[in-house]
Order: sequence, then structure tokens, then C-alpha cells
Amino acid sequence: MLLFSLTVMGISLSGVMMPGPVFAATVARSWQSKFAGSFIAIGHGLVELPLILLIYFGLHNFFQNNSIKIILGITGGLVLIYMGKGIFNSKKVSQAVSQDKATSKATMAGAITSILNPYFILWWVTVGTALIIRSAIFGVLGLVVLGIVHWLCDFIWYSLISCGLYYSGKIWERKVQLILLKVSSLMLISFGIWFIISSFKWMV
Repeated sequence: MLLFSLTVMGISLSGVMMPGPVFAATVARSWQSKFAGSFIAIGHGLVELPLILLIYFGLHNFFQNNSIKIILGITGGLVLIYMGKGIFNSKKVSQAVSQDKATSKATMAGAITSILNPYFILWWVTVGTALIIRSAIFGVLGLVVLGIVHWLCDFIWYSLISCGLYYSGKIWERKVQLILLKVSSLMLISFGIWFIISSFKWMV
């Protein structure tokens, strides 16, 4: 079980630390709350944990359906472009937002950037499914360990990013913060365009 947990941790971190829509959303939200990354991880987990259960109970073939990938790619791409455009049009970096509002928006951002990411789904029906099959050796306990260890990797990583950006924002000039905000918005827009373009390969 220890070896299995370490395997899950290593594979999870290799995926978590790759820049993606969730990472971009974390950068964009961290100026408003040091807990943004934590709540983005919660939103991510609200999508991820049910997906793990669906794959465990044999529905991974559903998510491999090309029509589902196309719908997720196009819809997800449009939503990411919309989110990125809204952030890009921000004229200032505002930290004068209530923590409740900031964290609720972060949770929603974590869920949206996860459920509408076809590559997030693809990771789980390939690499993730292999981990789920291996977890079956340990029964339900193995699945629980898989879910907890993987989510903790998300939670710790995005929490560290969020805290680092939030506190560094008190040192950096607002102009630098605004530049980073624009960069994160362009990342979201770029991923959105990439998702839409990539959807065409599943139409063949």
C-alpha cells in the first residue's frame, strides 16, 4: 500500500505541476485571496472525485466517446476564452473583495476549468484508469487512498502557488501584478483556442 501511495503521488504531481487551465485560474484568483488555490482545488475535487467513481464502476468507455470529447472541447474552449477575456479586460488588480466572494468564485473556477477540460478527462480515462485498476488490488481502501493522495497533491500544490502569489503581491508593484494577470488570462484564452482546434481531430 505504501508503494502504491508513492506511485500515485509521483504520477499525480507530474500531472498537477504541468501548467493548464486550473493553474491559470489559480494565478488569476490568487491576488484576491491567499486561499484561492485551496478553494480552486476543492472545486477541482468536486469534479474529479465523482469522475474517479464513474471510471471505477466501468463508465470510462463513455468518456472515450469522440462525440463527448468534441462537445467538451468546443464548450470548454468557448468558456475558457470567455473567462480569459473577462480577466484580460480588468483595468486593475483588486484585492478589495470579501473572502467569501473570492473563495466561492475560486471554487467555481476550479470546477469549471476541470469539467470542461477534455484533456483532464483524457488523463483519467488513460493514466488515471490504470491507477484505478491497480487500486482494485487493495479493494475499496485502495480507491480511497488513490482519491485522497491525488487530491492532496492538487490541494498542496495550488495552495502553495496561491499563498506565494498573494504575499508577493504585497511587495510587487501593481503594474507587475497586472502584467501577470494579463498573462494568466492569455493562458486561459490560449487553452480555450487549443481545445477548440483539437476537437476537430476527433471529428475524423
